[in-house]
Amino acid sequence: MDYHFTRGNFTESELEKAIIELFKQQGYTYLHGDEVHRPFQDVLLYDELKAFLLSRYPDLTQSELSKIISRLDNIPSSPLYEGNRDTYRLISEGFDFVREDASKIGIHIRFIDFNNVDNNSFKVVNQFIVEDGHTRIPDMLIFINGIPVGIFEFKSAIEEGKTVHNAWEQITIRYARDIPALLKYTALSVICDGANTRLGTIFTPYEFYYAWNKANEQDTVANGISSLFTMVEGAFVKDRVLSILRDFIFYPDDSKKEEAIICRYPQFFAANKMLANIKAHKKPEGDGKGGIYFGATGCGKTYTMLFLSRLLMLRDRDTFHNPTIVLITDREDLDTQASKLFVTAKKYLHDENVRSIETRADLKETLSGRESGGVYITTIQKFCEEIGVLSERSNIICISDEAHRTQTGVGAKLKKTDKGVYTTFGFAEYLRRSFPNATYCGFTGTPVDEAIAVFGDIVDSYTMKEASDDGITVRIAYEPRLVRVILSEDDAKEIQKYYNLCAEQGANEEQIEESKRAMSRMTAILGHPDRLKKLAADIVMHYETLCAEKPEIVQKAMIVCADRKLAFKVLKEILQLRPDWGIAKKCEDESAVAAEDLEQMTPVPKINLVATRNPDDEKELFDLCGTKEHRQKLDELFKDTKSNFKIAIVVDMWITGFDVPSLAVMYIDKPLQKHTLIQTISRVNRVFEGKDKGLIVDYIGIKAEMMEAIKIYGGPQESPVDELNISLGIFRNHLKLIDDLLCNFNATKFFVGEPLERLMCLNLAAEYVQSSKEMESRFMTLSRKMKAAYSIVFPSGELTEAEIAKAQFHLAIRSIIYKQIKGDAPDAEIMNRVVEGMVQKAISCTGVENIVDENKSIDLFSEEFEKQLKSIKLPITKFNALIKLLRKAIIGYGHVNKVKAIEFDERLRKVVEIYNTRDKLVFTSEVIADFVNDLSDELIKIFKDLEADKTSFEAMGITYEEKAFYDILVKVRDEHGFVFADEKCISLAKEIKRLVDDKVQYADFFNRDDIKNQLNMDLTVLLYKNGYPPEWDEEVFNKVMEQAGNFKKYNG
Repeated sequence: MDYHFTRGNFTESELEKAIIELFKQQGYTYLHGDEVHRPFQDVLLYDELKAFLLSRYPDLTQSELSKIISRLDNIPSSPLYEGNRDTYRLISEGFDFVREDASKIGIHIRFIDFNNVDNNSFKVVNQFIVEDGHTRIPDMLIFINGIPVGIFEFKSAIEEGKTVHNAWEQITIRYARDIPALLKYTALSVICDGANTRLGTIFTPYEFYYAWNKANEQDTVANGISSLFTMVEGAFVKDRVLSILRDFIFYPDDSKKEEAIICRYPQFFAANKMLANIKAHKKPEGDGKGGIYFGATGCGKTYTMLFLSRLLMLRDRDTFHNPTIVLITDREDLDTQASKLFVTAKKYLHDENVRSIETRADLKETLSGRESGGVYITTIQKFCEEIGVLSERSNIICISDEAHRTQTGVGAKLKKTDKGVYTTFGFAEYLRRSFPNATYCGFTGTPVDEAIAVFGDIVDSYTMKEASDDGITVRIAYEPRLVRVILSEDDAKEIQKYYNLCAEQGANEEQIEESKRAMSRMTAILGHPDRLKKLAADIVMHYETLCAEKPEIVQKAMIVCADRKLAFKVLKEILQLRPDWGIAKKCEDESAVAAEDLEQMTPVPKINLVATRNPDDEKELFDLCGTKEHRQKLDELFKDTKSNFKIAIVVDMWITGFDVPSLAVMYIDKPLQKHTLIQTISRVNRVFEGKDKGLIVDYIGIKAEMMEAIKIYGGPQESPVDELNISLGIFRNHLKLIDDLLCNFNATKFFVGEPLERLMCLNLAAEYVQSSKEMESRFMTLSRKMKAAYSIVFPSGELTEAEIAKAQFHLAIRSIIYKQIKGDAPDAEIMNRVVEGMVQKAISCTGVENIVDENKSIDLFSEEFEKQLKSIKLPITKFNALIKLLRKAIIGYGHVNKVKAIEFDERLRKVVEIYNTRDKLVFTSEVIADFVNDLSDELIKIFKDLEADKTSFEAMGITYEEKAFYDILVKVRDEHGFVFADEKCISLAKEIKRLVDDKVQYADFFNRDDIKNQLNMDLTVLLYKNGYPPEWDEEVFNKVMEQAGNFKKYNG
């Protein structure tokens, strides 16, 4: 398009014209405000609206038409929030209209035809003067059927002093104050300065206006000026804007603040894709696996679930028939978080039965025999054996929040008591028994193998990097500050001597190994008194410095410790340094808070330990952890930006699924891995006023694990079920080896007997295994490896009932043998206590060390970090990536040399076949890595051979086209075993090339049988003259024709 530039400036006027042109390309009709005949007080285009209503309801009388329009017109614009909300609901939902003629049936009036796009009129209007006490001229408005549903405000792209923030202020402050009669209609609000284009509602805070960075789901993200195009093509193309207006704007039922939520582009795409996948997999026709949405932590998954729920309740009624939706969480705090949102959405979901299920009795009473409808939020722990079948309907949709945790355990478990052995099941199994025909889908920030096996494939994803790039989350900065320790070798030798002595006294070998593993773990070192003092001092110094840099911004902190006792010790060390942090106050500066606000606030210390009680805790720790109600109060206070509670010390609580936007820094002193690590560091990425980043301070050295986790969960997600399949192979192999070892023991009573008979059978089995030292050692080694694999594969639901029962039998035997202690020999717990003291004596702490430049941190997803991330090669990921690259290279080479490409493709196929039918004797993850890396090396060798072959024509003194014909001659020769020298193949290939060139010069060569027949004859003569055996002429001709076709198609 041609833009008009004034003295080299791209002004607001030019930007406006450019955007209008984009809307015209989408089929909108353009009008200048001066062309609209109306009083300036009128904001509806009445003629447009009347024309639409009469086209849809042709028998309306003029009186009825006036009443219908008045219903819209007469909604008060003050207060603006209520007027805008009520107007939006009327436009999006319509209303039932009673006819003046009582003999006529009432009709449901809609102001927009959402089902038939072409029945609506779309207009883009600029310079539309509005008088409503004040006169204002919005830059641009979008009208659908004469209703101004969208407002645009522009600022110059080339004046640094004019920004999108100025545009936001103009709409949300000036226009809201001066022309509410217009703004009561505008559901959509766009601010733009050319370089930034963002969408919100007229009530959206500035920091929550977002770009619509993809026009379509499969597109790549566009930023800057390109985001202007994707906004128009993505959010305002006709069918898309109708969909957003209909289903993707949410006004809470009883919001205490002016709040209207509009979807972001990833939420829009995810909700629609999940709806389609649930429909495709819905029982009884489908398998009930509705799929997984993998959304970066902090990207708004709960709202995506809400948008999906509306689509399930109101769209495609022929498929879902007024479904019942059960939203399942695995923790009370997540249940509360979800229910707080959903219970305010009864009007949005068109159902009054939206609530949280309080007890198991409530669950059974509410859902047992329910015929349709309802949206219920509950924890998975409420499902148990006593609940039984609640409903066999197939229009029940179970949506699992944080589907990577407890919601995948669908297998049996053993419970062993002195009265016998009993079989129990996980909560997820009881859930599925309660709703046997439901469709299950999962939402998670970190999908794991077993979740994919239970819920189905990943349907859509929105990664950490995408969320950070789009500004939906703030960037995460990483600062390593390691607490260094030195180990005394002499003292370390004393520890081994102690273990040798325990073995001589008859200590169980397995328990000695377990104690060694426990004492070599970090916790033994992390709890060193000198280290804890230096750690506490550094945290205090670091946090006070951080707060001093931005004293006007609320910056809360979280300290993550390895266990509860360590957390308690860290708290005491910090309070030694800052005793006043332990004094309960309502807020940091009570003089700065109004008396009436202060009255409502709860006094609380600045720093608190947040952990559950353990029955064996010492009194001080037991009292400090407090009750469930105490922890819920701490939760509420930590989320309150005014509260005195600024620093939380945690172990496992609050590090997943816990949203505190003001959380600015997290101090990590706990080993973390994979999805737990990602969930933990993502706590600091929430958007908050004045917050430009979230900071991770690492005292333990998690960088390698963090980079590996980000490699897995931070980018586009491929289904990792491959790794589950490997673990399944390991498990089944070890199960068979143990079966063979115990082949002479009769275990029938364990599988079919009563509880007491099962217990007796277990004891006999343990005695049988211990009948020889060799058998005991072999059994314990095999069962330890099987146990590790079982913990991975059990939650996936991939094991048969027989496999589960056998595994639990073997693991129960292992447990009995492990716990047996001979005489006065120490058990693992006694050894741990002795060795812990020896470890503390063996190490000394040298202090805290910042291992990057002072005052510098590493931004996750910066260019520097991306380079480091690319160097991390996960074996299976690397293998899959190499396959893709090699396939692409082979396809590309096939365009030049089809015969050789087929040869390389065959080599690739064999490697993939080996990978897919892995050696059954794969025992450990290290062996898996070596096995896959060996195959990766083979792929790299194929790559190198391919590259060498591509350039081999140069050494032969021929062109790459001649080389292709040479390869045909050699292949036919070698396959049929006749003698024809390579040198003769080279000269004959040159002749064939000249012959083919002569024929394919004609544009219609491939459609002309006469030319092809001539080529066939000439080729036969050429082969005969050069002594090439005539019986293979036809095969050579066919391959030459294929190759000629390749040249013509791909090389012009």
